Amino acid sequence: MTVLEIAVQDVAGAVASATLGADRLELCAALAATGGITPSIGLLDAVLAALPAHVGVHALVRPRAGSFTYSVDELAVQVRDVRAAVRAGAAGVVVGALRPDGSVDPDAVARLVEAADGREVTFHRAFDTLDAPARAVDELVALGVARVLTSGGAARSIDGLVRLADTVARSAGRLEIMAGGGVRPDDIPALVGTGVDAVHLSASRHVDESGGPGGGSAGYTTTDPAVVAAAAAALGRHGVLDAVDRLQPS
Repeated sequence: MTVLEIAVQDVAGAVASATLGADRLELCAALAATGGITPSIGLLDAVLAALPAHVGVHALVRPRAGSFTYSVDELAVQVRDVRAAVRAGAAGVVVGALRPDGSVDPDAVARLVEAADGREVTFHRAFDTLDAPARAVDELVALGVARVLTSGGAARSIDGLVRLADTVARSAGRLEIMAGGGVRPDDIPALVGTGVDAVHLSASRHVDESGGPGGGSAGYTTTDPAVVAAAAAALGRHGVLDAVDRLQPS
């Protein structure tokens, strides 16, 4: 069965996603504005407390927006964040680190995997910036990474089907391959057809709400239960659409 992972940013989104069929959650902050950065431990604690144990929560560990090449201090912060997420009870972490030449930084990844202390480690879409992703699959397997999140190198994963299929073939079951990047529910059958192990989407909607002076005026994004339900239905999870109305905000 193809795993459904939803990227969430708040407790309500986590609960809705779990209720509507998500198998796993990636917990992050500022997803629309930054592509996702490390969530607070308070948010992680609250999400873990609100969910059934069978839904794995994987915390994104990314200290800032921008490139995936990190200074010594930035890497040290990430190691601390990984350890904190593990202590809080996260089932795994989502990380990624590159050398200045754009290749995988094996020393940084090894430190993050070690800090995860046996929890699952996902290498995020930094993978899509690599010049030699096929070779990186072998390297990440050797480093102890459990899965890779990739769009197949395209802006939207539906446009990266060929490379997704190639990555699945290269992994040969040694590494889980999860398709993500601009995924819409209608894309899911084609993505599953490449042989990926999981599909990842944010399933979000924009809330146009000003924070006034000092609070920003761009609004924010949150989970849209209808999109989660449609994604679950595309994966053959029946009966989820009936639950949407009671999860929609009043």
